[in-house]
Amino acid sequence: MPTMTFGRAINAGLRRAMDDDPKVVLMGEDIGKLGGVFRITDGLQKDFGAHRVLDTPLAEAGIMGTAVGLAYRGYRPVVEIQFDGFIYPAFDQIVCQVAKLHYRTQGAVKMPITIRVPFGGGIGSPEHHSESPEAYFTHTSGLRVVSVSNPQDAYTMIQQAIASDDPVLYFEPKRRYHVKGEVDEAAPPSSAMGDARVVVEGTDVTLVAYGPLVSTARDAAIAASDDGISVEVIDLRSLAPIDFRTVEASVRRTGRLVITHEAAQSGGLGAEIAASITERCFDYLEHAPVRVTGFDIPYPYSKLEFHHLPDLDRILDGVDRVLRRPNSLSALDADAAVQR
Repeated sequence: MPTMTFGRAINAGLRRAMDDDPKVVLMGEDIGKLGGVFRITDGLQKDFGAHRVLDTPLAEAGIMGTAVGLAYRGYRPVVEIQFDGFIYPAFDQIVCQVAKLHYRTQGAVKMPITIRVPFGGGIGSPEHHSESPEAYFTHTSGLRVVSVSNPQDAYTMIQQAIASDDPVLYFEPKRRYHVKGEVDEAAPPSSAMGDARVVVEGTDVTLVAYGPLVSTARDAAIAASDDGISVEVIDLRSLAPIDFRTVEASVRRTGRLVITHEAAQSGGLGAEIAASITERCFDYLEHAPVRVTGFDIPYPYSKLEFHHLPDLDRILDGVDRVLRRPNSLSALDADAAVQR
């Protein structure tokens, strides 16, 4: 199998989708001649023409409105939002139109639009370039939301998203674009787009991650094993809908749950997973679920971003908390016990 970078795998998946279906068109700012700011669409306009790979004005609301019109006419538009923080001008179109047209028309109108969103931090960029807005869209009925974590999924799931008759937000962890991995271009998808995947098996703690933090979660599982702790790592892959069956089955075995994501804690996806698993697995839990997330602040400037992003040490601290081992909150817990 060939080895590809994460970004090149997305490019190959887009190319395959365009080869297979002439109704697939790409739209975005600088995606044609330049190949996008991250060069994800490099070479596609040259090979497919400017009528299928369209350089658009800097107007996200206009891009999304045009995509809606194309979808009405039977096309499968793939929209690139240049950076995560630029998606907000298109928010009205996505939430009020794209998400609701299928329901509003009783199924007569489909919206097979894929919205590619480079997201997350770790590249030394400021606010509007390093955000994690996924929770806004997981809260919106009518949208599918996925986040890929490795080159094989990047290649496969972009094709699944484009083939879906539902609108899909496809979140790409931009700091992983240069990570390399094997990609089998001939293999059929190993799982449905909505399925989570166990990437490390374990028995003591369930650790749920997605997108940019799956690799960090895997590193945490390896580090914990040196301490005799067995951590099961689940790559969520689909954020809406969530594959709760896979997470629930794991927590019923381990009795402990840690969720990690780069987005702020309040109202984040971790809160939904913690609440839902508590409802489903209350009698199996040995400790309350723990969230390891970004902080409830605007995204910091580059010199501070690595204090903001969950890292190996913070995730391992979360594992220690659910195991009731000494951790960053031990002194606070001891003080609270004395006060009681």
